[in-house]
This record gives sequence, structure tokens and C-alpha cells, in this order.
Amino acid sequence: MDHVMAQSFVGSWVAAWNAHDLDALLTHFTDDVTFHSPVAAQLLGGDGIIRGKKALRAYWTEGLRRIPDLRFEVVGSYVGVNSLVINYRNQKGGLVNEVLLFDGPLVNEGYGTYLGEDANPAGAR
Repeated sequence: MDHVMAQSFVGSWVAAWNAHDLDALLTHFTDDVTFHSPVAAQLLGGDGIIRGKKALRAYWTEGLRRIPDLRFEVVGSYVGVNSLVINYRNQKGGLVNEVLLFDGPLVNEGYGTYLGEDANPAGAR
């Protein structure tokens, strides 16, 4: 992944999140994506591992239902070999890193990582 591709991805990703446009957001992910998140474990129960695009849509739909004011502000992005880390501040001011692994131009694995208590969504405390 080069920096131009990364910047394009990050811009599209944050715009889709802030518009709450899951259709646009999911175009960035493979059908068999795996996503790991402690917030998923809190919202849905289980081990926090989401398997497949359909399940990812269901998770994010529930997240947006519970956090209707969800908004992200990108702080920085970090490019690796077939990987991208997006550091952002969420609507609560908490810092989050999204670690994304790519298969070609699409994300096939992702990790939501949070600083301390910032992993607790609204209503989950």
C-alpha cells in the first residue's frame, strides 16, 4: 500500500462513517472479512470476532443504533505492507486505532483497539 492509496482510503472511510453510510463503508471490505473488537463483544456478546460482511453490517447497524451521535476525527494514519492503521478520536473524545489488513484493495481483516475505558460504548457500562 502506498501513501496515496492510504490517504484515499482514509478519506473515504471517515466520510462514510461520519455519514453513517454502511453501504459505502462496506465496499472497502471483502465478503469473508474478519473483524475483532472489544466493542463487538459488549454489544453482541461472544468473543468479539465478527466473521463475514453480513455479520459486520449487523454489528455496525447495532452500534449506530446505540450510538446515534457516532463521529470520528482522524488524528493520523500509518501505512505498512498490506496494512493500514487509522488513529482517530471518537465522539466521546476517546482515542482509537483501527488496524486494517488488506487483500489487494480490500480489507480482509481488521482490529478495533481502544485506550482503556474508551472501548465501552454508550449504555454498556
